[in-house]
Amino acid sequence: MVTDTERPYVIGLDLGGTNAVFGIVDRDANIVAQTSVKTQDYSTAESFVDACVKALQPLIEQVGGIERIYGMGAGAPNANYHTGCIEKAPNLVWAKDRKVPLAGMFSERLGIKVNITNDANAAALGEMEYGCAKGMKDFIVITLGTGVGSGIVANGQLVCGHDGLAGELGHVIMVRENGRPCGCGRKGCLEAYCSATGVARTAREMLEKDSRPSLLRDLKPEEIDSYRVFKAAEAGDELAKEIFDFTGNMLGEACADFTVFSSPEAYIFFGGLCKSGDMLMDPIKKSYEENVMPIYKGKAKFLFSTLDGAGAAVLGAAALGWTV
Repeated sequence: MVTDTERPYVIGLDLGGTNAVFGIVDRDANIVAQTSVKTQDYSTAESFVDACVKALQPLIEQVGGIERIYGMGAGAPNANYHTGCIEKAPNLVWAKDRKVPLAGMFSERLGIKVNITNDANAAALGEMEYGCAKGMKDFIVITLGTGVGSGIVANGQLVCGHDGLAGELGHVIMVRENGRPCGCGRKGCLEAYCSATGVARTAREMLEKDSRPSLLRDLKPEEIDSYRVFKAAEAGDELAKEIFDFTGNMLGEACADFTVFSSPEAYIFFGGLCKSGDMLMDPIKKSYEENVMPIYKGKAKFLFSTLDGAGAAVLGAAALGWTV
């Protein structure tokens, strides 16, 4: 019989609104093999899991077979650690209006134990174990991707709530009057403005209202995304710069509100939108200091994740895999 000491790998899954990224991780936190599956290419959870298992097989064989895998951890939107289910995730076609027992489905197909938690919680675990939050006991990770997620660590523990679903800071309402519809069903959520898709929407709205010349006018509305807005801003486009100012100002204001809850030592930003660097971070810091209560001024650090790509979430999910 193979003992646990002979199972030197776990599978980590970062399940986002666009891609599901898998990594096989060793006990030294090295991602030794990696693959991905398009999250939205499947209409049912069953077909999604089928595709994932198929994509994983070559990686599993690469490390000597499933008997070498200790377990699997997954970070996913609206994932409940207590039940192993994804519950009504607005950005997942196959889980938008239902509860999906994803941990159990993977466990049955792969023959290993599986734990699951909120995707941003997994990113927070990754930062705490391997990234810039190492040694911190109070911090908040904010993921800026298809949506806006958050992982809250207070007193060295993830904040999960009594039902396992705490920490959805992306769905704090920021705009009360005429707020944008959000995938969660509410209006005016932070996610509707400060996600990558929110930045693209801000760009389209500003182009309609503002007649100034802009490099973005060379694009069809459906071609505008956060990366193209960043490239335009990088090239000196004033309107594109204002889009990032708007986004950063709202994020800074939101963080000022979040601080009164847990007084974090740091805010750590993770996701594709972070590639914009100081263009996003400068307005975040400025807005935070303008809006935070005086007793908190100048205390919080604002950092970008030090883990490359999906590394924070994959490693965080993998850390969860060792606890099964």
